[in-house]
Amino acid sequence: MDANSNTGWRERSLRHVWHPCTQMKQQAELPLVPLSRGQGPWLYDMAGQRYLDAISSWWVNLFGHANARINAALVEQLATLEHAMLAGFTHAPVIELSERLAALTGEALGHCFYASDGASAVEIALKMSFHYWRNHGQTDKREFVCLRNGYHGETLGALGVTDVAIFRDAYDPLLRHAHVVASPDARDAREGESAREVAQRAADELEALLQARHGQIAALIVEPLVQCAAGMAMYDTHYLTLVRALCDRYQVHLIADEIAVGCGRTGTFFACEQAQLWPDFLTLSKGISGGYLPLSLVMTTDRIYDAFYHDETVRGFLHSHSYTGNALACRAALATLDIFRDDDVLNANRARAARLTALLAPLAAHPRVRHFRQRGMIWAFDVALDTLAEASAFARRCHAAALARGLLLRPIGNTVYLMPPYVLDDDAQTWLATQTLAALTDALEAH
Repeated sequence: MDANSNTGWRERSLRHVWHPCTQMKQQAELPLVPLSRGQGPWLYDMAGQRYLDAISSWWVNLFGHANARINAALVEQLATLEHAMLAGFTHAPVIELSERLAALTGEALGHCFYASDGASAVEIALKMSFHYWRNHGQTDKREFVCLRNGYHGETLGALGVTDVAIFRDAYDPLLRHAHVVASPDARDAREGESAREVAQRAADELEALLQARHGQIAALIVEPLVQCAAGMAMYDTHYLTLVRALCDRYQVHLIADEIAVGCGRTGTFFACEQAQLWPDFLTLSKGISGGYLPLSLVMTTDRIYDAFYHDETVRGFLHSHSYTGNALACRAALATLDIFRDDDVLNANRARAARLTALLAPLAAHPRVRHFRQRGMIWAFDVALDTLAEASAFARRCHAAALARGLLLRPIGNTVYLMPPYVLDDDAQTWLATQTLAALTDALEAH
């Protein structure tokens, strides 16, 4: 087989690799892209064709592929400790990472519990919330609340608080169902209604549920500011302020799922900062390791931690993963935090976001584009189609049209979004804006 041939690698992958979030039969008409390397915001296939990674490889890659500083940190860590169990042992990378993350919250969330993927972090937060109330003798508090169209992962516990039918419905008989309340999605505004008023209306629905069921509800879980899998549904910060107050009033935990929206993606390191509040639990994954290694964690308060601190073993939180607190992953995360600090990334991103938003103005004005929106380093728009049934076919056409132009996009139904790494220079931004508009035009003309 020619080492430079995409075809051979593609065939080998299809024979033995079951790819995620994929109807494998469709790969016959939408061929896999076998990658040979990455550099900065670019991915290269086996034939040397490059693709701008406009979605940060499923929202994980913050500072480009093969980042020299993260590489160097990992090489140094490899020479000392690759992994050791975190039960009964500890090590510098996990200690330093926990200290630095806690400091970023002003010690409001001073305790970190580690896992590997986002869904596992959600499971941990749900279990911790239930167990907290159990340890306090409130064993009836075992129900959860999530937002309409919310997504929190695909393990069974996480699916129980996920309201995206395509992921959930096949497994519905296996799930413990959560209460589903209105989303504050600003696109749901009635005529003359502001995004803040949509937030108030959604919070009112939540309050009605809490009034009736607060004795049985353990926690509410939300994606702060942007519900990503819901088609990048963006909402007013006022909603977070309201739900924090409601959770306090009715003694219900607030879980902030920042797996996709944390690590600077919405403009602040933690999305919750924009509402000037902290949840009871905050989950991180994806970008925290710079897109290098699987790592997730739950941050929580002294009050939660103290509820498990006891002479009785069974009152402790006995959840575990073999690779909890992996030294290499934690070292990648520390290198990622170093880049945030040393390069003043959050301020640099504000300038980068303003420029790219301006470059996208012709796309925003396209006659088929609806609800063009931006929050931090996330851009999204909806495409007007004749019927909603066309959304899946449109998403595949748009993905293929973008790849043909050297651009990695992965639309969510009729929503096209950009979530690029934080390393795009002026030329790459201009190219991204131009090619996104061209790919949209190609996809619409191909119908």
